[in-house]
Amino acid sequence: MAAAPRQREPSDAYELLVVGGGINGTGIARDAAGRGLSVLLAERGDLAGFTSSSSTKLIHGGLRYLEYYEFRLVREALAERERLLRLAPHVIWPLRFVLPHDEGLRPAWMLRLGLFLYDHLARLRTLPGSHGVDLRNSAYGAPLQKRLTRGFVYSDCWVEDSRLVVLNAMDARERGATVLTRTGVVSARRDGEGWVATLRDERTGSERTIRAKAVINAAGPWVSATLGGTLGLNSRAAVRLIKGSHIVVKRLFEGDQAYILQQPDKRIIFAIPYERDFTLIGTTDVPYDGEPGPVSISAEETDYLCGCINRSFDTQITPSDVVWSYSGVRPLYDDAAENASAVTRDYVLDVEDQGGKAAVLSVFGGKITTYRRLAEHALEKLKPYFPHLKKAWTGDAVLPGGAMADADFDPFLAKLRAEKPFLPEETARRLARAYGTRARDIVGTARSMADLGEAFDGGLTAAEVDYLRSEEWAVTAEDILWRRSKLGLRTSAESAARLAAYLDRRAEAA
Repeated sequence: MAAAPRQREPSDAYELLVVGGGINGTGIARDAAGRGLSVLLAERGDLAGFTSSSSTKLIHGGLRYLEYYEFRLVREALAERERLLRLAPHVIWPLRFVLPHDEGLRPAWMLRLGLFLYDHLARLRTLPGSHGVDLRNSAYGAPLQKRLTRGFVYSDCWVEDSRLVVLNAMDARERGATVLTRTGVVSARRDGEGWVATLRDERTGSERTIRAKAVINAAGPWVSATLGGTLGLNSRAAVRLIKGSHIVVKRLFEGDQAYILQQPDKRIIFAIPYERDFTLIGTTDVPYDGEPGPVSISAEETDYLCGCINRSFDTQITPSDVVWSYSGVRPLYDDAAENASAVTRDYVLDVEDQGGKAAVLSVFGGKITTYRRLAEHALEKLKPYFPHLKKAWTGDAVLPGGAMADADFDPFLAKLRAEKPFLPEETARRLARAYGTRARDIVGTARSMADLGEAFDGGLTAAEVDYLRSEEWAVTAEDILWRRSKLGLRTSAESAARLAAYLDRRAEAA
C-alpha cells in the first residue's frame, strides 16, 4: 500500500465530513480547516479523478454567460480570476484570446459591447483589456481562413485544473484536515446531534465508523445520488448532468494566444495552446443521463469539434489527428433551461438540518473559477452550526508553492535554473510550473540528473515520483501521468510500465 501523505492521525470524531475530492470539496475542506474546524475529506477515487480534471482548464469570467444575463456570476468570476492569479502563479497564468468576427453569427457591435462589459465588470483589473484587431495584418490572423478579416482580443487565464485541486488538498492537510483518497462513504445517518458515517478503504475493503457534526456533500455529478442514497435524504434541488468533451491534436498554430470560435449553433469552441506541442479543442455540451463516470467522447462529438476547427482554420483536421481526448460530466444546477449550453454555471448551496442540528450542505453546480468563493459561502451557511467558526481567510493566502515574489513566475524560474543548472530547460520549467517553490523539495541537494534516481519519459524521475507518493496522494501511474501531470502525452508504453512497476515496488516496501 502506498505511503500516506503526512497529516493528522485519523480519529473517530470530526466536526465536518466532506464527501468528494474535487475542486469544491478540497476548497471547502481547506477553508474549514483554516477556520479551526476538525475536518475529514473522503474521496472514493483519486483527487480530481473525474470532473475537476476534465475542464477546459480556464480561470475566466465566462464571456458567453453575459448573453444569459449572468452578471453576478461573471463579476464574481472576474474578481476571482484576479485573486487566484496572485495566489497560485505557478499553476495559473494569463492567456490572450482571439475572437474572430464571423459574418452571419453574432454581429460585431454585440461582441464589442460584450467585451466592454467584460472589461468593466472586473473591479480590479491587472490583465490587459480588450481591443479590435485587423486579422489581415496581424500574426493572430495567420492560421485563420482569409474570410475572417477582423476580430477582437481579450484576456483570461489558464489553470492546471487537477493540480489546483491537489494544492487545495495539501493546504487543507497542512492546516489540520485529514484527507483520505480511495476511501468511499458507504453510508451516513443522523444520530442525535450529528452524523455517523461508515467509510470503506476501496483498496483493502476494510471499513471504519466515524462521527461528524455536519456533512458537506460535494460529490459533483453524484451529489443527488449521495444525498438520496448515501445520506438517505430527499433532494430539494436538482442536478442536470452535461457531458463536456475535449480533443487534443498536434499544434495547429504558432504563438501563445488562444482562439474562441463562434459556431452556427450559437456555441463557442476554444482552441488553446497545450503542453507546448499540442492544441486543446473543446468543449461540447451534451445532455447526459448515464452513470457520471468515467465517460468518454463519442464519434459525433469528435466530428463536431473537428468541424468547428475546420470552419475557421486553414489547417484542417480529422478524427485521425486526435492524439488524446477526455470527457467529464458537469453537475449543473437544473434551472429548466431547454438548451444544455444555456444551463446556468452558477452554484446553489442547499442546507438541510434536523431541528437545527446534524446539518448537511449539498453543492449543486459551480465552476472551477469560483470555487474559493463557493467555499466561503458554504462556510457562511454553516456558521449557525459552528458559532466558534473563525473569519474568512483564503482571499490572501497563497496556495502551496505559490509564494513567489510579486507573484511573478519568470524570476522564480530563472532563480531555480541558476540554483540547479543541471536540470534540462524544459524539465526545470515543468517542475516550476507544477510545484512552484516546492520544486526544491523534489530536487533537494541533487547535483545531477542521476542524483534524482530512475528516469522515465518526459523528464520524470524517481525523486519526483517519491514526492508525489508521499505528499500528493499519488498511487498509480495514471495518477501521475494524467492528473499530477500531463506527461502521459509524452510517455511510451514501456516507460509507463516501468513507472507502474516502480510504484508497486515502493508500495511493497512501505
